[in-house]
Amino acid sequence: MMRNGEVSWWWRQVGGAPGARRRRPALAGEIQVDVCIIGAGYTGLWTAYYLAKHDPSLRIAVVEQHFAGFGASGRNGGWLTAALPGSRAVLNQVRGIDGTKALEQHLRDQVDEVIRVAAAEKIDADIVKGGELRVATSAPQLGRLERSFASEQAWGTPGEKWLEESELDARLRLDGSLAAIWTPHCARIHPVKLVSGLAETVERLGVTIYEDSPVESVEDGFARTADGTVRASSVLRCTEGFTADFPGERRTWLPMNSSMVVTSPLTAEQWEHIGWDGYEVLGDEAHAYIYAQRTADGRIAIGGRGVPYKFGSKLDDFGDTPSVTVEQLRASLESLFPELRGICLDHAWSGVLGVPRDWTATVTYQDGFGYAGGYVGHGVTSSALAGRTLADLVLDRDTERTSLPWVQRRVRKWEPEPFRFAGVMGLYAAYRQADKRESLTGRKSGIAGLADKISRKP
Repeated sequence: MMRNGEVSWWWRQVGGAPGARRRRPALAGEIQVDVCIIGAGYTGLWTAYYLAKHDPSLRIAVVEQHFAGFGASGRNGGWLTAALPGSRAVLNQVRGIDGTKALEQHLRDQVDEVIRVAAAEKIDADIVKGGELRVATSAPQLGRLERSFASEQAWGTPGEKWLEESELDARLRLDGSLAAIWTPHCARIHPVKLVSGLAETVERLGVTIYEDSPVESVEDGFARTADGTVRASSVLRCTEGFTADFPGERRTWLPMNSSMVVTSPLTAEQWEHIGWDGYEVLGDEAHAYIYAQRTADGRIAIGGRGVPYKFGSKLDDFGDTPSVTVEQLRASLESLFPELRGICLDHAWSGVLGVPRDWTATVTYQDGFGYAGGYVGHGVTSSALAGRTLADLVLDRDTERTSLPWVQRRVRKWEPEPFRFAGVMGLYAAYRQADKRESLTGRKSGIAGLADKISRKP
């Protein structure tokens, strides 16, 4: 029987499903520290890591609503990717093309930095740097893939390689595949093993993590929960998709839902047919795209948007996933791998990612208060770079990172309801309809482009 919700299969696999793991103590009473970090996901923990490494004397407290890795950090697709968390067009307006290219290079470097830190701190997160495959499975997708490759070559993106169908088949056999782009700047990870290892690492460095301690308000130098208060010189909000639940931040970043399923382990014969020995992560060129990985224990984990948004920025904390979304993901899996028709799906879950109104991430710090996030689905690497940058800003370190174009950006808020709901749901309905038409006709659909223009998505 398929499990549903329970945070994620990643947590279930390591024995940490709700009620089965030891919780860290909650905040009780008043404490005083140098830095208070709200949120014990990737952003908050990487910030704590780099702060503690730069200045071991700092008193650092991380205050978490549930438990470390409860949010997107414990539910994502496991892509340690250098993909830009946002729009080049938006970032080019801040510090020009050179600034955007500098940010992209820092993201590529950060992929290797995460791998380095994991090795140095003995965090076994099933990391394999096999790169990323973006696959076209229809003529319209092939056209988009060709345009994307030409654009990246003109931009000067290093390392990307065009794979014809036969070259792709030598790596991974997919039904209907026409071509692919391979980039080396990505690694497969186990999200929970990374976030759990990072939490244990910062504790060894002297950082205190308080769980089951939702912050109810932030004032100058204070973060208050129901049972305690943190007084700090610097307060940092690192709450990503859960920012909408934070007081006064309902329209700051839209909590976009993403859903995943994981299969039962495949047989040796099935893997022999499929290939995938390089453990590349896998995506396609559909408008409502999928993302997938081959797990360390021989399963396929695949995800997509499902129900993208809930009215009023409502969150389902423990990741329950509608049956229609499960069937959509099964259909995507079976269209790519027909030999897996009828395979058992062991677990389905959902989570939220943060989306700013201009679809571009931000790192900000001023007068003792800061935040980072809005990674639009590319948060595993960018959260590490953002946390590293936040640490520089708090410590007043003048580095290349602090001059990158996503630093100190201001973004307007999302529209109020019901306009927010209508816009997002309409956008993804149009994407799904465009994919359906392209699949049926084999011709490019203009619906997705029109949807982008209406939503003013870069």
